[in-house]
Amino acid sequence: MQMFSSSRKVEPAMPMTATPPAPPPAKTEPTPNGAPETARGGGTLSSGVSIKGTVKFQKELLIDCQVEGTIDSNGRLTVGKQAQIKGDIKTRSVIVDGTVNGNITAAERCELRAGCTVNGDIEAPRLVVDEAASFIGSAKIATQKPAPSPSA
Repeated sequence: MQMFSSSRKVEPAMPMTATPPAPPPAKTEPTPNGAPETARGGGTLSSGVSIKGTVKFQKELLIDCQVEGTIDSNGRLTVGKQAQIKGDIKTRSVIVDGTVNGNITAAERCELRAGCTVNGDIEAPRLVVDEAASFIGSAKIATQKPAPSPSA
């Protein structure tokens, strides 16, 4: 007993239609200091919001509201133009457009843009300060020291 019939028609092979090529990735316009501005993929705390306590996030956050307390993250923080931060910030990188009354510690980079106000100390391996930014405090620009090599 035969399971499959041999009366099946053989169809000629059809060439695959070419798929259009994917569009090239969008170019990012550099900011005035030459750092690329990437598309925002994180969260936003917009104006009109008021937070008391600790703000924690993982990847990226734009804060454009009032925060009284600490901000702690391994991600990228942007302090918007409407933001009023009263407390310390500890993050991987931070861009400040608004007002911060507290210390900023950044593991990679801290940027103070035109029109911002920072009253506090800053510690970061890279610090960019626009000439129209207001900064009252001290800055510690410290790069991480390489691990000592084991002696043979």
